[in-house]
Amino acid sequence: MTEQEHNTGEVAMLTIGGRTIELPVVEGTEGDKAIDISELRRQTGYVTLDRGFANTASCSSAITFMDGEKGILRYRGYPVEELAEHSEFVETAYLLINGDLPDHKELNRFRMMLNDNSLVHEDMQRFFQSFPRDSHPMGILSSMVTALRSFYPALIGMPRSEAILLTLTRLLSKVRTMAAMSYKISRGHRVIYPRLDLSYCANFLNMMFDNPVKPYEIDHDKVKALNVFWILHADHEQNCSTAAVRLVGSARVNLYAAISAGMAALWGPLHGGANQAVIEMLEQIQAAGGDFRPFIERAKDKNDPFRLYGFGHRVYKTYDPRARIMKAMCDRLLAKLEIQDPLLDMAKELEEVVLRDSYFADHNLYPNVDFYSGIVLRALGIPTNMFTVMFAIGRLPGWISQWMEDAGDPKWKIYRPRQVYVGPAQRPFVPIHQR
Repeated sequence: MTEQEHNTGEVAMLTIGGRTIELPVVEGTEGDKAIDISELRRQTGYVTLDRGFANTASCSSAITFMDGEKGILRYRGYPVEELAEHSEFVETAYLLINGDLPDHKELNRFRMMLNDNSLVHEDMQRFFQSFPRDSHPMGILSSMVTALRSFYPALIGMPRSEAILLTLTRLLSKVRTMAAMSYKISRGHRVIYPRLDLSYCANFLNMMFDNPVKPYEIDHDKVKALNVFWILHADHEQNCSTAAVRLVGSARVNLYAAISAGMAALWGPLHGGANQAVIEMLEQIQAAGGDFRPFIERAKDKNDPFRLYGFGHRVYKTYDPRARIMKAMCDRLLAKLEIQDPLLDMAKELEEVVLRDSYFADHNLYPNVDFYSGIVLRALGIPTNMFTVMFAIGRLPGWISQWMEDAGDPKWKIYRPRQVYVGPAQRPFVPIHQR
């Protein structure tokens, strides 16, 4: 059940239309305050206009806290820096979904459930093979998550809590398997099945890259890098895709449909596709001769629509805390693997030049998590068009926990934003022969 904000006793006074009304001020556990406008329209007939919901809280949430000015990100109260250093993705997923870190027994049970539900119905392979070869993996995955509902229908006769637990476990485990399966099928390779002896992240890498003629060797540094990548992407408050999950879920649709909506929202260069856009931008610079300085100047020109992907963030006005962690992982992984990749060399040079340029610091355009995560995923051998899929797998625990929180909120309401109409005023219908 959602923890509720508390009323501070303060009020905001709004004078409009010759009368003054009082709007209560509420406060969260970290001191963030909000003016509760729930009764505004009923009392005054007015609504608020807030494009992009930049100043509007749509819910109270006990899952993730972030402070963009101070560069703070915490899951259920735990700093993301500590989780990235000491936790594994499965443990962090349990934390987000259940509210507390698991003990040994709880974690082992969760791992066993993930393993037991990791296989995908064999008939689903035919669905994957039916998509055109050049289909984007994100579109395929979003469609296939919706299709999962048909293969695994409602659990009749099971207590609701147990049904939800089994459904979310299926999603966490099978989406990982489906992502690797789609990659193998797109390459015309034999599908690799999950193994009992491998961890969640190691299993994914093995399903992606193992093949009969060259068995995949598990590298613990690569497994750690993937764990960190997914932990850092596990939740991020009410971003576009999370808001989509909660909005669609508020209509009381099944969890599969709500998660599919989140995947659709994640697909795009301004959200989940940003890490893919970083690599594509670097390829664009490389194709233009490899000199990135003209591109930096274009990014500084306010009349030029070009932007440097991987720099700046909608919420963080200082260094993205996830970027610091991902940068350290990126440096460690590249040094260990000794990869010879001109694109990655260019990325490191670009980072150094931008960090020395006062323009970017003055405009809060620091390297963000997408910049470093794109480099890490490329170093792991993940195809560029699968970067957003990787993001989606990591974000699953957050989406699931947000859906569950909204479903259990005693103040739940179906999402129904208002608008300010700016179309034509009433006008008479004109018969077609008079037009």
